[in-house]
Amino acid sequence: MKTFQQVLHNSSESLVIPFKPDLCFVFASRFLLEKDEHLASLRKQLPETTFFGCSTSGEISNNGISDDSCAITAIQFDGNTHVKAAEAVISDSIDSKTAGSNLSKELNQEGLRHVLILSDGQVVNGTELVEGLNEGLPESITATGGLAGDGARFEKTIVIDSEGNGRSGIVVALGFYGSDLEIGFGSMGGWESFGVERTVTKSAKNVLYEIDGQPALELYKSFLGENAKDLPASALLFPLNMRLHQEDRAVVRTILNVNEQDQSLVFAGDIPEGSLVQLMKSNSYKLIDGAEDAAGITKNQLHKEPDLALLVSCVGRKLVMKQLAEEEVEVVQEQLNAPTVTGFYSYGELAPFDAFMKCELHNQTMTITTLKD
Repeated sequence: MKTFQQVLHNSSESLVIPFKPDLCFVFASRFLLEKDEHLASLRKQLPETTFFGCSTSGEISNNGISDDSCAITAIQFDGNTHVKAAEAVISDSIDSKTAGSNLSKELNQEGLRHVLILSDGQVVNGTELVEGLNEGLPESITATGGLAGDGARFEKTIVIDSEGNGRSGIVVALGFYGSDLEIGFGSMGGWESFGVERTVTKSAKNVLYEIDGQPALELYKSFLGENAKDLPASALLFPLNMRLHQEDRAVVRTILNVNEQDQSLVFAGDIPEGSLVQLMKSNSYKLIDGAEDAAGITKNQLHKEPDLALLVSCVGRKLVMKQLAEEEVEVVQEQLNAPTVTGFYSYGELAPFDAFMKCELHNQTMTITTLKD
């Protein structure tokens, strides 16, 4: 695999890729994608290249973490590896499962090895998206990815379609095909639960109305204290640990929005009635340890060092770690020894718990996907 990477900060910077890439990852701030200057240049320079990327809450590259930039990583495969992109429109969250199902059907062809997914981070129900995707993919096919970000603003997110155009309200899936490709992945958090475990008493899919019979937003604000005035952004610092039953493995759920009128909380994924929820917190060092653990899980799946590592980390982690966020990227680079690292800070991460399970929606994790061609 041949790679080339450049991080652009303004339209005056030129980009010349020294080979004809098969695939181009593009992760950038929402405002740069809306201006379309960098994307227009790429479309003109690379008319036959497949594009894959989205708006972010921070761009990840070999240089570390940047904001308000456009991180471009071009890839040319050496072996028989090739890719195919598929996309689906999601006008609101009720379309998410259908979108996932349609994408899996379009990509489920001979030689499929892995699927990468990027979705609008505002209108999607991530739980239903992966449910639809999983139903249409064979047991042996893994999937990873993430939900596009928009800093800590939660206003609008953009996904780049296969033609290199930035659009809201879409999900794009990228199928990887060919026997020469080796895939690895891992996902870990570093958060810990505290306080009383409570029961969800009223919800509808990803909207939470009541906890223990009390209005969800009112109760959540009482937990946050002074931080409540900064909602929904401050919710990233205090996600919820959720499990359907006492014996189940828990997942983390982050609030995407709040509704003052009906006192509800809107999440990236489902919060079923009867599930058990508990507040979570963390610190920079535990989150960095979580990123290192994710890299270790990924490394254990690999026979050779990867050519490229795609990192999707939650914006909530970045807000907690602040300047120390660079260290979670560094520990992943050190563990994997990948010559090229790309990725972004997200509104949600998509990955299996381990190599023998189907993809799930996560929040507040570092999720890694490696490619070796």
